[in-house]
Amino acid sequence: FRCHHYDTNDPKFTTQYEWKHCVGMDVGETYEVHWPHSSAAACGEINQYQSPFYDGLFCNLDLAGFSGLGKQDIASNVGVQGQIFTIVNDDSYFYPDMIRGMIVDGEMGKDVTYYTGSSTGDSRDNEMCSPYSPVTWQVDRTCHMISASSFDKMCFDMKMQRDDMSGDLYAHGSRTLVHDDYAAGNQVHSKPFTRKLAEAQPVDACPTEPFYPDAMMALIESYTCPTGPSLQEFDFMSDKVQSDFYNDAGANSCAGAKLKFDNFPCTELEVQPQAGANITKGYQGNHDVGDVVPNTAPYWASNMCPVNVHWHLGAEHYSVGEFDEDGDGPNGNVGRPEWADRARALADGEVQDGFRCHHYD
Repeated sequence: FRCHHYDTNDPKFTTQYEWKHCVGMDVGETYEVHWPHSSAAACGEINQYQSPFYDGLFCNLDLAGFSGLGKQDIASNVGVQGQIFTIVNDDSYFYPDMIRGMIVDGEMGKDVTYYTGSSTGDSRDNEMCSPYSPVTWQVDRTCHMISASSFDKMCFDMKMQRDDMSGDLYAHGSRTLVHDDYAAGNQVHSKPFTRKLAEAQPVDACPTEPFYPDAMMALIESYTCPTGPSLQEFDFMSDKVQSDFYNDAGANSCAGAKLKFDNFPCTELEVQPQAGANITKGYQGNHDVGDVVPNTAPYWASNMCPVNVHWHLGAEHYSVGEFDEDGDGPNGNVGRPEWADRARALADGEVQDGFRCHHYD
């Protein structure tokens, strides 16, 4: 689905951007960004970020340990943050540190839905479901604008990780909206996401008190200062090739840690709740998850850290009025599935009429 910001008469949605690090991206397009988190990751270590992200999730957890976990154990220790953006060519929307997690500042990260679901992607749909479930999802219900330079800076940061993240520098395919019958009935809509992950530098002036190392500060200035150096002047990629941190593939202790499970028919009795679901405030899925609840605490408070960042073309989740069938973008939009009841998105069950205010004129 697409957001509602796109305006062909506004140059910030149509002026192309010279991408240096991300691949195949479009200004004006909607993308859903995911930050998978895990308490079994190499948190705080050089191997923390991994591609595929499953290697990071399972870095310190083997099959024997995983087999001993209950559903609530998984939901409490593995999760994904999701946030939906429309890309604009306007550096007043620049944010320098997207690799670390959901942006929580002002209206960003303010209205969050929490629920248990699964991994996503276009290899799953409403016939073949993901076995990686139940994990907690914390998804911002609002679509935000973000500068193309913010994404390019994120892709640069991804290139600087020890693991090769080149397979995540482009948008992945989106899963079809999860059917009500496979969406969890444990959504929590009212708890605000409270942690601000980082302070962005003001965009109307060059930073004067760097909170990054000098080289990284110069990189940020190249985006925010009209007279700043060009990003092309920084040859960090050649430095990476020469660095001892990267030249030994065997030093990546998380490589190959992914526990491999095959997708399976959604009609099987043991299917667990799926993602991405409808997250409109008030919605509840039909899937009975028993007493399993999503982790509504900040992930850092559960000893979890981000292990990857990647994004999908369009929003995999559905939020009425934010990213839905009425949105638009340079590549068009998709329609709401025939089975999906828009009225259901606004409240659980039937929508009962109520009293009106006195303002209408």
